[in-house]
Amino acid sequence: MTGRLIAAVLVLAAIAAAAVWWVVSRPPPPDEAAAAFAAAWDDGDPGAGPVAAPSETSAGWQAVREGLGGADLTVALRTVEQDEEDDARADATLGLTWALPGDRVWAYEVSAPMDRGDEGWRVRWSAEVAHPRLADGEVLTLRRTTPPRADVVAEDGTPIVTARPVVDVGVQPSRVDGLDATVTSLRGVLDLDLDGLEERIEDADPDRFVRVVTLREPEYEDLRDQLQPIPGAVFQRGEQQLAPTREFARATLGRAGPVTAELIEEDPDRYAAGDVAGLSGLQRTYDEQLGGRPGLEVLAVPADGEADGEELFSVDPEPGAPVTVSLDPDVQTAADAALAGQEEFPTAIVAIRISDGHVLAVANGPASGGLDLALTGRYPPGSTFKIVTTAALLQTGLEVDDPITCPATTTVDGRDFRNAEDQALGEVPFRTAFASSCNTAFVELSRDLPPSALRDAASAFGLGSGPELGVVATGAEVPATEGGTDLAASAIGQGQVLVSPFAVAELAAAAARGAALPPSLVLEEDAAPTSTPLPDAVADELPGLMRAVVTEGSATVLADVPGEPVHAKTGSAEYGDQTPPRTHAWVTGWQGDVAFAVLVAETEDAFGGRAAAPIAADLLIRLADR
Repeated sequence: MTGRLIAAVLVLAAIAAAAVWWVVSRPPPPDEAAAAFAAAWDDGDPGAGPVAAPSETSAGWQAVREGLGGADLTVALRTVEQDEEDDARADATLGLTWALPGDRVWAYEVSAPMDRGDEGWRVRWSAEVAHPRLADGEVLTLRRTTPPRADVVAEDGTPIVTARPVVDVGVQPSRVDGLDATVTSLRGVLDLDLDGLEERIEDADPDRFVRVVTLREPEYEDLRDQLQPIPGAVFQRGEQQLAPTREFARATLGRAGPVTAELIEEDPDRYAAGDVAGLSGLQRTYDEQLGGRPGLEVLAVPADGEADGEELFSVDPEPGAPVTVSLDPDVQTAADAALAGQEEFPTAIVAIRISDGHVLAVANGPASGGLDLALTGRYPPGSTFKIVTTAALLQTGLEVDDPITCPATTTVDGRDFRNAEDQALGEVPFRTAFASSCNTAFVELSRDLPPSALRDAASAFGLGSGPELGVVATGAEVPATEGGTDLAASAIGQGQVLVSPFAVAELAAAAARGAALPPSLVLEEDAAPTSTPLPDAVADELPGLMRAVVTEGSATVLADVPGEPVHAKTGSAEYGDQTPPRTHAWVTGWQGDVAFAVLVAETEDAFGGRAAAPIAADLLIRLADR
């Protein structure tokens, strides 16, 4: 090999060795470290990635994010740029996406500074890495913003349930001069048991407001002079969503109040402590519509909480939308007043506008235990069901003037059926038997009805087990009969037939208009129910028969009610084995464009004409005076 060739080989070897040295010693790029940091942070702990101070990073991040609760964070690496002047420094851009409560998304980008040291590339953690406007010593916190609750309104837009002034009556323990005397005085003025109040006051912080009761402002004003002198009594004014009166369709409309732990657990994305939620009735069913959608704010606040924060992100609350109901304030108020004094037995009233099927009133008396008996109670209808039985008989060819027999008792398959108070009319026109509610006549006439006759007749009036009112309600349960005593009992509204007061009012409304029409309570814009005519014989004859009940039969207490003629049918359903038997007393009917049903449940040997009809008269007189 020549010297020139050897020299050339040596030069090439030197160049190759230099290239190998440059490749081996060239520092690795920061991309891999930035990706590892993003992955660790995405898994929940940025301190588990390549960072300069792992434990401090982990602790700092947990403190920063604690105020956002369980909000999920997704971290994605966007770009990595190395410093052109200092190749030991770089910046990683990351995209942060928070999944906040209520399906709200908060997305932004951050810059994470990186340094190259002996162990390779590391991220320098600071509060700004969590958010560009977050300073050291600050943390993130989430604040909900709730919209005002929407009203429940009448058809004409008049507010029914709306914000009304209230006064919270409470006790401040530090102001109490004698606990027993204070609680005794509050019991006397408020007429409440206040069980456990002493313990709540004793366990409370001295300056805490211990709530005793919330009063509507007029109620508070009536009691103010008696409440204010009580040692320790304190008062806070506010507003609550309330109906016009405490009794106004109370069980049906329900109530809204502080959200319960159960609701928060059931739907943590919607509810949080401090929210107002629908707790019962319509307020619960339509809570999402009425309550709207909470907004939220993400704030950067000092960790010590001693200063206001800076808003980093916000979503405005979405106001709730009103719910329109068919309840008529005048009719509902009259129904509530008609039941106000009925404190011994459970009572209920339902009123329906005949022309369009709108439910005008749903009232439950003070002895109903807070239950919505008017819509959900299930009772045998007694002789009010003879409207249905009559419809079935008219379709077999019965004429209202046909002579029929009304003996004191009649027997079916060994079981005796009798009339109230041993009534025996002898041979009379069917019209008279209907007006006087003769059980034995109906038992005899129904012997040959087909098994499905009563069920089919009830269905023609629109009676079913699942009315769609927008709130919980029950209709009528009228099974096919097996003949014999089963058919006889059902024909007079006993046996297996069960109804709600709402269903009985629906029955009267259909009889009045001559057609079935699905009733409405919560009104929807696109709802257009279709009516179904009753058979001609039924539509033609029922009004006259039910007028005779008022003029010459069991509901004569309604004969002198002012206004248009009243049509009615009374009923009494015995139950239990007491002597005398307990009964459910009914009356149903209509006047003008208003159909009604009145129930007095669990009475002591009372009849519809004596227990329920006077309440109906009270209702109709009040409506005449409005």
